[in-house]
Amino acid sequence: MTASTRNVAPALARDSTPSAPATSRVAGLDGLRAFAVAVVVAFHLTPGAVVGGYLGVDVFFVVSGFIITRLLLAERARTGGIRLGGFWRRRARRLLPALAVLLLVTSTVALFVGGDVLVGLGGQLFGAVTFSSNWYYIATGSDYFAETAPELYRNLWSLAVEEQFYLLWPVLVLLVIVRIARPTRIVLLAAATVASALAMALLLTPGDPTRVYYGTGTHAFGLTLGALLAVVSQWWSARPLEWPRAARRALGWAGAVALAGLVALAVWMPGTAEWTYSGGLQGVAVLTAVVITAALVPASPLARGLELPPLRWVGERSYGIYLWHWPVFVLLVAALPSWRADTGLAWALGGIAAAVTVVAAALSYRFIETPIRRDGFRAVARRWAAGWRRPGRAVVASATATLLVLAGTAGTAIALVTQPAESEVQQRIEEGQRALEQTPSPSPTPTADAEQPGPPVQLRGDQITAIGDSVMLAAVPELQAAFPGIQIDAAVSRQMSVAPDLIQGLRDAGALRPVVVLALGTNGSISVDALERVRQIIGPDRELVVVTAQAPRGWIPTVNQRLAAFAWQYRNVELADWYTAVQPHLGELARDQVHFGHVGAGIFTATIQEALQRLAALPPLRDEAADESLPRPV
Repeated sequence: MTASTRNVAPALARDSTPSAPATSRVAGLDGLRAFAVAVVVAFHLTPGAVVGGYLGVDVFFVVSGFIITRLLLAERARTGGIRLGGFWRRRARRLLPALAVLLLVTSTVALFVGGDVLVGLGGQLFGAVTFSSNWYYIATGSDYFAETAPELYRNLWSLAVEEQFYLLWPVLVLLVIVRIARPTRIVLLAAATVASALAMALLLTPGDPTRVYYGTGTHAFGLTLGALLAVVSQWWSARPLEWPRAARRALGWAGAVALAGLVALAVWMPGTAEWTYSGGLQGVAVLTAVVITAALVPASPLARGLELPPLRWVGERSYGIYLWHWPVFVLLVAALPSWRADTGLAWALGGIAAAVTVVAAALSYRFIETPIRRDGFRAVARRWAAGWRRPGRAVVASATATLLVLAGTAGTAIALVTQPAESEVQQRIEEGQRALEQTPSPSPTPTADAEQPGPPVQLRGDQITAIGDSVMLAAVPELQAAFPGIQIDAAVSRQMSVAPDLIQGLRDAGALRPVVVLALGTNGSISVDALERVRQIIGPDRELVVVTAQAPRGWIPTVNQRLAAFAWQYRNVELADWYTAVQPHLGELARDQVHFGHVGAGIFTATIQEALQRLAALPPLRDEAADESLPRPV
């Protein structure tokens, strides 16, 4: 290597015009898109197999921020300006046709499937066409990692975030970014990235990440980091000899390690863990930026690996695959309710959904997306209109397209008119809430009458205080029928951490009964300290039943282990093992695998009843005073 070549650093040290046109295609990005969409699809279609697959969305964010900024800067370098109208028109060509077809087709299919898939359809469609889905789901309290209601277009939240970026970012680039010095650009974008990442971590509500996950500002760090990389790399050389060998080698290894890190996080990073939002997703964005940086190195081995034809094929169609996979899966699950996890057919259902998704995305790419992106809306419309004047296949194609559009429009309109107001799970929860509202206020703590005939104290409803979350709410009618007079205090999203204060309040008011039932493990982890505080508050004269939890959430195994150990430790504490009791009957649960209908509520009630019977069967404790008369060992 000559001295002149050896001393030339990448363009980080230069502020001259790029040596290669920034509009040139970046090798490897299609492969990175393929990885991103593959892990997202696996996360949704094979629940539990790839627990962190949702991170594919964050990979998309970084790639999108990089590409969009790179294109805008390249246009200004080439023409001296940025045509906002032209940019937005190209984005519309790219995004709108496939989205319109998806909405018309799946809304019409949802009409024939019926049931819960139609719940909230109008709001979801409005959010989809206005690219505000993320804010719609925030307003309605949707949880991306739960499935209380099968929201047909939940996956479009990320498209909304990207489109909001596409609308605002070109204006900022035109008015601000290109008008300030290069170091200031870098500092400004770095500050925006750090601010968004910190906002996600600091504004997180434990146990409920909905607001920070869906929020545009709290989830924009991937987009701004991609934009930052585009600004920094604008002056990097495309000639291999202008890169020091050590830099090429180091970035090559860094890119491979970063890609391996993304794979590891896709397998092991649960969406329910707090660290996911306090460093996990931010780390995903950084790792993705490292992979892109490595792909920018001329003759990059990593880029060549990501350019394999199958990966390129999937990457080019990744937008359509992402659009279709979730609505297809939701519709299949609703249409085939017997294909539940307990039947062993859940994976087959995911496989069918994947096959339908790939076919739909391929057809959309070939016949809708590509022609419109290449020729524009007007040219495609003219060809469609001309088809009516030609004999043979042209007129058949035009007629078929017209009929499909009319059928989709009519089906969507009917679906909007007939959509139900709420899902079955919501109906059950509201039914429980109404039942509680109609129940008289709790009376002071009753005293047991040993001479009174009837069931044991533990089986009499007027001796039981039950505290729970939405699972208990869904079982209120059955609990009240099994234990007339039972006192129930249940609320949606309640966690075990609030139990000590609730029980203390009831005790202070003289309304805490001799037997306390706690069912609060569904919505978050529990601490042994909280359980010990509960036991101290109820005192030695009362008995406690703790109920295990069933939910497809990462904290459930630990919750159930702690509850079982706590019940085993104390004589006056009994375990109602709802988790074990429901495993043979998972098909009776709702799609979220948490709530239930009448049959599931019966099993839940029977589990508590059996625990109470075990408590009633225990012999009474001996009187310590009487024990004083017994002979003592010498």
